[in-house]
Amino acid sequence: MTIDKKEQGSALQIAVSGRLDTTTAPQLEAELKRSLDGITELDLDFSGLEYLSSAGLRVLLAAQKVMNQQGKMTIRHVNETIMEVFEITGFSEILTIE
Repeated sequence: MTIDKKEQGSALQIAVSGRLDTTTAPQLEAELKRSLDGITELDLDFSGLEYLSSAGLRVLLAAQKVMNQQGKMTIRHVNETIMEVFEITGFSEILTIE
């Protein structure tokens, strides 16, 4: 998994590519914990994400809880496979996906 981060003021864009699974989820979790202080707008670009496991979903849920208190989180460019995971798990109701 690769994480590409761009910060502009209180807005943060993170592009995630590869696999977000049990092995890589702690990497994204650590990056988010380091980066979210003072952020009011978090954009996650999933155009390069190929696979999402329950460990990845847990990281997204934790990030959503933080962003609910300090701003908004949007997930963009989700492919069909990842969208299916969001729909089956009910995460499509919790997350803002564009």
